[in-house]
Amino acid sequence: MSVIAFIGLGNMGIGMASNLAHAGHEVRALDISKDAIARAVEAGCVGAKNAKDAVESADIVVTMLPAGAHVKMVYGGDDGVFEYAQPGTLMIDSSTIDVADAREVIASAQAKGFDMIDAPVSGGVGGAAAGTLTFMCGGTKAAYDRAKPILDLMGKNIFHAGDAGNGQVAKVCNNMLLGIHMIGTCEAFNLAEKLGLDAQTFYDISSTASGQNWSMTSYCPAPGPVESAPSNKDYQPGFAAAMMLKDLRLAQSAATKAKAATPLGTQAEAIYSLMEAAGKDGLDFSGVMKLINGSL
Repeated sequence: MSVIAFIGLGNMGIGMASNLAHAGHEVRALDISKDAIARAVEAGCVGAKNAKDAVESADIVVTMLPAGAHVKMVYGGDDGVFEYAQPGTLMIDSSTIDVADAREVIASAQAKGFDMIDAPVSGGVGGAAAGTLTFMCGGTKAAYDRAKPILDLMGKNIFHAGDAGNGQVAKVCNNMLLGIHMIGTCEAFNLAEKLGLDAQTFYDISSTASGQNWSMTSYCPAPGPVESAPSNKDYQPGFAAAMMLKDLRLAQSAATKAKAATPLGTQAEAIYSLMEAAGKDGLDFSGVMKLINGSL
Protein backbone atom coordinates (compact mmCIF):
# COMPACT_ATOMS: atom_id res chain seq x y z
CA MET A 1 0.00 0.00 0.00
CA SER A 2 1.07 3.57 -0.65
CA VAL A 3 1.58 6.61 1.54
CA ILE A 4 -0.65 9.34 0.11
CA ALA A 5 -0.59 13.03 1.04
CA PHE A 6 -4.07 14.46 0.49
CA ILE A 7 -4.24 18.25 0.60
CA GLY A 8 -7.63 19.98 0.52
CA LEU A 9 -10.42 18.43 2.58
CA GLY A 10 -13.48 20.37 1.48
CA ASN A 11 -16.84 18.79 0.67
CA MET A 12 -15.31 16.83 -2.20
CA GLY A 13 -11.85 16.17 -0.79
CA ILE A 14 -13.03 14.59 2.44
CA GLY A 15 -14.93 11.86 0.62
CA MET A 16 -12.08 11.21 -1.79
CA ALA A 17 -9.49 10.97 1.00
CA SER A 18 -11.77 8.69 3.00
CA ASN A 19 -12.10 6.25 0.12
CA LEU A 20 -8.32 6.04 -0.24
CA ALA A 21 -7.98 5.34 3.49
CA HIS A 22 -10.72 2.71 3.39
CA ALA A 23 -8.80 0.98 0.59
CA GLY A 24 -5.91 0.48 2.98
CA HIS A 25 -3.58 3.31 2.04
CA GLU A 26 -1.96 5.54 4.64
CA VAL A 27 -3.53 8.91 3.87
CA ARG A 28 -1.93 11.95 5.44
CA ALA A 29 -4.65 14.57 5.42
CA LEU A 30 -3.92 18.30 5.37
CA ASP A 31 -6.18 21.35 5.25
CA ILE A 32 -6.16 24.89 6.61
CA SER A 33 -9.22 23.87 8.66
CA LYS A 34 -8.47 21.86 11.81
CA ASP A 35 -12.08 20.69 11.83
CA ALA A 36 -11.63 19.27 8.32
CA ILE A 37 -8.51 17.39 9.42
CA ALA A 38 -10.41 16.04 12.44
CA ARG A 39 -13.18 14.74 10.16
CA ALA A 40 -10.58 13.08 7.95
CA VAL A 41 -8.99 11.39 10.97
CA GLU A 42 -12.42 10.08 12.00
CA ALA A 43 -12.71 8.64 8.48
CA GLY A 44 -9.44 6.72 8.79
CA CYS A 45 -6.81 9.23 7.65
CA VAL A 46 -3.77 10.43 9.57
CA GLY A 47 -3.74 14.14 10.38
CA ALA A 48 -0.77 16.09 9.03
CA LYS A 49 0.65 19.20 10.72
CA ASN A 50 1.99 20.91 7.61
CA ALA A 51 3.08 20.27 4.04
CA LYS A 52 6.42 18.81 5.11
CA ASP A 53 4.71 16.38 7.47
CA ALA A 54 2.23 15.32 4.77
CA VAL A 55 4.55 15.11 1.77
CA GLU A 56 8.06 14.26 2.91
CA SER A 57 7.87 10.46 2.63
CA ALA A 58 4.70 10.17 0.52
CA ASP A 59 4.56 8.10 -2.65
CA ILE A 60 1.65 10.12 -4.05
CA VAL A 61 0.30 13.63 -3.53
CA VAL A 62 -3.37 14.37 -4.28
CA THR A 63 -4.71 17.92 -4.13
CA MET A 64 -8.30 19.20 -4.19
CA LEU A 65 -8.15 22.98 -3.91
CA PRO A 66 -10.45 25.94 -4.68
CA ALA A 67 -8.53 27.84 -7.37
CA GLY A 68 -5.39 28.04 -9.48
CA ALA A 69 -3.70 30.45 -7.07
CA HIS A 70 -4.03 27.88 -4.30
CA VAL A 71 -2.65 25.11 -6.52
CA LYS A 72 0.38 27.22 -7.47
CA MET A 73 1.03 28.09 -3.83
CA VAL A 74 0.61 24.55 -2.50
CA TYR A 75 2.95 23.05 -5.08
CA GLY A 76 5.47 25.77 -5.83
CA GLY A 77 5.30 28.21 -2.93
CA ASP A 78 7.57 28.40 0.08
CA ASP A 79 7.21 25.16 2.06
CA GLY A 80 5.32 23.71 -0.90
CA VAL A 81 5.01 20.18 -2.24
CA PHE A 82 7.91 20.53 -4.68
CA GLU A 83 10.24 21.44 -1.84
CA TYR A 84 9.54 18.35 0.25
CA ALA A 85 8.48 15.61 -2.19
CA GLN A 86 10.90 12.74 -2.63
CA PRO A 87 12.17 11.81 -6.11
CA GLY A 88 9.63 9.80 -8.08
CA THR A 89 6.58 11.12 -6.23
CA LEU A 90 3.39 11.03 -8.32
CA MET A 91 1.26 14.17 -8.16
CA ILE A 92 -2.45 14.33 -8.94
CA ASP A 93 -4.29 17.65 -8.89
CA SER A 94 -8.07 17.18 -8.89
CA SER A 95 -8.86 20.87 -8.48
CA THR A 96 -10.87 22.61 -11.20
CA ILE A 97 -8.68 25.51 -12.32
CA ASP A 98 -7.72 27.55 -15.36
CA VAL A 99 -6.23 25.47 -18.17
CA ALA A 100 -3.14 27.68 -18.36
CA ASP A 101 -2.54 27.38 -14.60
CA ALA A 102 -2.76 23.59 -14.76
CA ARG A 103 -0.26 23.44 -17.61
CA GLU A 104 2.11 25.79 -15.79
CA VAL A 105 2.13 23.73 -12.59
CA ILE A 106 2.56 20.44 -14.45
CA ALA A 107 5.43 21.88 -16.48
CA SER A 108 7.12 22.92 -13.22
CA ALA A 109 6.62 19.44 -11.79
CA GLN A 110 8.09 17.81 -14.88
CA ALA A 111 11.08 20.17 -14.80
CA LYS A 112 11.76 18.94 -11.28
CA GLY A 113 11.50 15.30 -12.33
CA PHE A 114 8.02 14.52 -10.99
CA ASP A 115 5.14 12.78 -12.77
CA MET A 116 1.98 14.89 -12.55
CA ILE A 117 -1.50 14.96 -14.03
CA ASP A 118 -4.46 17.29 -13.81
CA ALA A 119 -7.52 15.22 -12.93
CA PRO A 120 -10.61 17.36 -12.27
CA VAL A 121 -13.77 15.52 -11.35
CA SER A 122 -17.47 15.37 -12.06
CA GLY A 123 -20.02 13.71 -9.84
CA GLY A 124 -20.57 16.05 -6.92
CA VAL A 125 -20.35 15.48 -3.18
CA GLY A 126 -22.40 12.29 -3.42
CA GLY A 127 -20.05 10.86 -6.02
CA ALA A 128 -17.02 11.76 -3.91
CA ALA A 129 -18.45 9.97 -0.89
CA ALA A 130 -19.58 6.93 -2.89
CA GLY A 131 -16.38 6.62 -4.93
CA THR A 132 -18.25 7.01 -8.21
CA LEU A 133 -16.63 10.19 -9.58
CA THR A 134 -15.64 10.75 -13.19
CA PHE A 135 -12.00 11.83 -13.59
CA MET A 136 -10.85 13.74 -16.67
CA CYS A 137 -7.07 13.50 -16.82
CA GLY A 138 -4.37 15.43 -18.65
CA GLY A 139 -0.69 14.56 -18.72
CA THR A 140 1.72 12.01 -20.10
CA LYS A 141 0.51 8.46 -20.65
CA ALA A 142 3.12 7.23 -18.18
CA ALA A 143 1.88 9.58 -15.44
CA TYR A 144 -1.74 8.68 -16.19
CA ASP A 145 -0.99 4.95 -16.02
CA ARG A 146 0.63 5.44 -12.60
CA ALA A 147 -2.35 7.47 -11.36
CA LYS A 148 -5.18 5.29 -12.65
CA PRO A 149 -5.10 2.62 -9.90
CA ILE A 150 -5.45 5.39 -7.31
CA LEU A 151 -8.19 7.16 -9.26
CA ASP A 152 -10.06 3.85 -9.59
CA LEU A 153 -10.49 3.88 -5.79
CA MET A 154 -12.27 7.23 -5.96
CA GLY A 155 -14.21 7.00 -9.22
CA LYS A 156 -15.87 4.69 -11.70
CA ASN A 157 -15.13 6.53 -14.97
CA ILE A 158 -11.51 7.46 -15.60
CA PHE A 159 -10.52 9.13 -18.87
CA HIS A 160 -7.17 10.16 -20.29
CA ALA A 161 -7.94 13.32 -22.25
CA GLY A 162 -4.44 13.83 -23.59
CA ASP A 163 -1.70 16.31 -22.78
CA ALA A 164 -1.29 18.35 -19.60
CA GLY A 165 -4.26 20.63 -18.98
CA ASN A 166 -6.64 18.63 -21.17
CA GLY A 167 -8.44 17.31 -18.11
CA GLN A 168 -9.36 20.91 -17.31
CA VAL A 169 -10.41 21.45 -20.93
CA ALA A 170 -12.80 18.50 -20.73
CA LYS A 171 -14.17 19.66 -17.36
CA VAL A 172 -14.93 23.28 -18.28
CA CYS A 173 -16.38 22.37 -21.68
CA ASN A 174 -18.61 19.70 -20.11
CA ASN A 175 -19.83 22.03 -17.39
CA MET A 176 -20.41 24.89 -19.80
CA LEU A 177 -22.67 22.54 -21.76
CA LEU A 178 -24.36 21.41 -18.53
CA GLY A 179 -25.06 25.00 -17.50
CA ILE A 180 -26.54 25.79 -20.91
CA HIS A 181 -28.69 22.63 -20.80
CA MET A 182 -29.95 23.42 -17.31
CA ILE A 183 -31.01 26.95 -18.21
CA GLY A 184 -32.76 25.74 -21.37
CA THR A 185 -34.52 22.99 -19.41
CA CYS A 186 -35.71 25.52 -16.83
CA GLU A 187 -37.03 27.82 -19.55
CA ALA A 188 -38.92 24.95 -21.19
CA PHE A 189 -40.59 23.82 -17.96
CA ASN A 190 -41.45 27.39 -17.03
CA LEU A 191 -42.98 28.09 -20.44
CA ALA A 192 -44.95 24.83 -20.31
CA GLU A 193 -46.40 25.80 -16.93
CA LYS A 194 -47.27 29.32 -18.09
CA LEU A 195 -49.13 27.82 -21.04
CA GLY A 196 -51.11 25.41 -18.86
CA LEU A 197 -49.08 22.18 -19.12
CA ASP A 198 -48.10 20.70 -15.75
CA ALA A 199 -44.50 19.64 -15.06
CA GLN A 200 -45.18 15.91 -14.83
CA THR A 201 -47.01 15.75 -18.15
CA PHE A 202 -44.37 17.83 -19.91
CA TYR A 203 -41.67 15.62 -18.38
CA ASP A 204 -43.42 12.42 -19.51
CA ILE A 205 -43.56 13.75 -23.07
CA SER A 206 -40.23 15.56 -23.44
CA SER A 207 -38.17 12.95 -21.60
CA THR A 208 -39.01 10.52 -24.42
CA ALA A 209 -38.75 13.10 -27.22
CA SER A 210 -35.97 15.07 -28.85
CA GLY A 211 -35.69 17.56 -25.96
CA GLN A 212 -34.51 14.85 -23.57
CA ASN A 213 -31.29 15.63 -21.71
CA TRP A 214 -29.53 14.79 -18.44
CA SER A 215 -30.66 18.01 -16.74
CA MET A 216 -34.23 16.89 -17.34
CA THR A 217 -34.19 13.16 -16.70
CA SER A 218 -31.63 12.89 -13.89
CA TYR A 219 -31.77 16.33 -12.26
CA CYS A 220 -35.11 17.83 -13.22
CA PRO A 221 -35.22 21.49 -12.10
CA ALA A 222 -39.02 21.45 -11.85
CA PRO A 223 -40.31 19.96 -8.57
CA GLY A 224 -42.12 16.68 -8.94
CA PRO A 225 -40.95 14.49 -11.81
CA VAL A 226 -37.56 13.27 -10.48
CA GLU A 227 -37.89 12.42 -6.80
CA SER A 228 -34.16 12.50 -6.02
CA ALA A 229 -33.54 15.89 -7.68
CA PRO A 230 -32.63 18.95 -5.57
CA SER A 231 -35.80 20.64 -6.84
CA ASN A 232 -37.71 18.36 -4.47
CA LYS A 233 -35.46 19.33 -1.55
CA ASP A 234 -35.86 23.11 -1.76
CA TYR A 235 -32.82 23.21 -4.10
CA GLN A 236 -30.35 22.21 -1.41
CA PRO A 237 -27.07 21.79 -3.29
CA GLY A 238 -25.55 18.70 -4.70
CA PHE A 239 -23.60 21.04 -7.00
CA ALA A 240 -24.00 24.65 -5.94
CA ALA A 241 -24.73 27.47 -8.36
CA ALA A 242 -21.54 29.15 -7.10
CA MET A 243 -19.51 26.18 -8.35
CA MET A 244 -21.28 26.21 -11.70
CA LEU A 245 -20.51 29.92 -12.01
CA LYS A 246 -16.86 29.26 -11.21
CA ASP A 247 -16.70 26.69 -14.03
CA LEU A 248 -18.53 28.95 -16.47
CA ARG A 249 -16.04 31.72 -15.73
CA LEU A 250 -13.16 29.34 -16.30
CA ALA A 251 -14.74 28.31 -19.61
CA GLN A 252 -15.07 31.95 -20.67
CA SER A 253 -11.47 32.68 -19.69
CA ALA A 254 -10.29 29.74 -21.77
CA ALA A 255 -12.54 30.73 -24.68
CA THR A 256 -11.15 34.26 -24.69
CA LYS A 257 -7.57 32.99 -24.78
CA ALA A 258 -8.42 30.51 -27.55
CA LYS A 259 -10.47 33.09 -29.49
CA ALA A 260 -13.39 30.64 -29.50
CA ALA A 261 -16.95 31.90 -29.87
CA THR A 262 -19.19 30.73 -27.00
CA PRO A 263 -22.25 33.02 -27.09
CA LEU A 264 -24.48 30.62 -25.12
CA GLY A 265 -21.69 30.01 -22.61
CA THR A 266 -21.35 33.77 -22.19
CA GLN A 267 -25.08 34.09 -21.58
CA ALA A 268 -25.07 31.16 -19.13
CA GLU A 269 -22.34 32.90 -17.12
CA ALA A 270 -24.38 36.10 -17.05
CA ILE A 271 -27.49 34.27 -15.83
CA TYR A 272 -25.68 32.45 -13.02
CA SER A 273 -24.02 35.75 -12.10
CA LEU A 274 -27.52 37.03 -11.36
CA MET A 275 -27.92 34.28 -8.77
CA GLU A 276 -24.63 35.36 -7.22
CA ALA A 277 -25.73 39.00 -7.17
CA ALA A 278 -28.96 37.99 -5.46
CA GLY A 279 -27.04 36.10 -2.78
CA LYS A 280 -28.63 32.82 -3.87
CA ASP A 281 -25.60 31.05 -5.33
CA GLY A 282 -25.58 28.65 -2.38
CA LEU A 283 -28.60 26.95 -3.93
CA ASP A 284 -28.10 24.00 -6.22
CA PHE A 285 -27.32 25.02 -9.79
CA SER A 286 -30.76 23.72 -10.80
CA GLY A 287 -32.10 26.48 -8.56
CA VAL A 288 -31.68 28.76 -11.56
CA MET A 289 -35.27 27.66 -12.10
CA LYS A 290 -36.23 30.11 -9.33
CA LEU A 291 -34.54 32.91 -11.28
CA ILE A 292 -36.29 31.90 -14.50
CA ASN A 293 -39.77 31.70 -12.94
CA GLY A 294 -39.36 34.84 -10.82
CA SER A 295 -39.45 33.17 -7.41
CA LEU A 296 -35.79 33.70 -6.45
